[in-house]
Amino acid sequence: MRRAGGLLLIALVLVALVGPLLSPYTVDGIELSEIRVAPEASHWMGTDELGRDVATRVLAGTRLSLVIGLAGALAATLIGAGVGAVSGYRGGATDQAMMRLVDLQLSVPILPVLIVISAIARPSVALLVLLVSSFAWMEPARIVRSEFLRLKELPFAEAAKASGASDSRVIIRHLLPNALPPLVVAATLLVGRVIVMESVLSFLGLGVQPPRPSLGNLLYGAQASLATEPWLAMFPGLFIFWIVLSVNLVGDQAAVGTRTR
Repeated sequence: MRRAGGLLLIALVLVALVGPLLSPYTVDGIELSEIRVAPEASHWMGTDELGRDVATRVLAGTRLSLVIGLAGALAATLIGAGVGAVSGYRGGATDQAMMRLVDLQLSVPILPVLIVISAIARPSVALLVLLVSSFAWMEPARIVRSEFLRLKELPFAEAAKASGASDSRVIIRHLLPNALPPLVVAATLLVGRVIVMESVLSFLGLGVQPPRPSLGNLLYGAQASLATEPWLAMFPGLFIFWIVLSVNLVGDQAAVGTRTR
């Protein structure tokens, strides 16, 4: 079980990258003679209401959802690390002001705000990454702040300051590398959260817009036919579960690794 998360994630990435290239069908290839075909040998995830191969679209949607998840988690981690580093290193009034900002952001209901913004802006993939990351940076900020409050009092940090190193050099070269292990764990777990947020927005019709497939908008498109064509919702749902399970297992294993060092 210790390596299960990594193996699941590697398998998922390989399937998402290679699968659409090996498929004999295109993502938007319409075949009116094969509308709503149940899973079979030639279409092993079935087809949709336009005769498009569901497997090809699910794999393409998985690839896009992974890109959004990784980019969103990276952006949120960078923002949170910057805020947490300055807050923890400066302390005092700066720390108090920044932590009140974090508390304020945490008090905002994420989903309603994202729905309103998405309904107004009809976001592209880049804007969607920006939106979800702007509501996911607070946990990395708190983690880095906590680490900096501890690390800045240690002898190696005091020696760096005594040697005349600038604040930015102390932060970047000495403190931040020592705060990376818990930050990496938080970033790993953020991937799953960002993907779920994107899937929810797309499921509500406010995320990635058709005809470009994502796992969320594939679920959205399957709502009307759940009773008659359940495979249209089942396979995107299973892939969302696969993504979130694998990245959470990787994050849990990373957390165990940092505690045992």
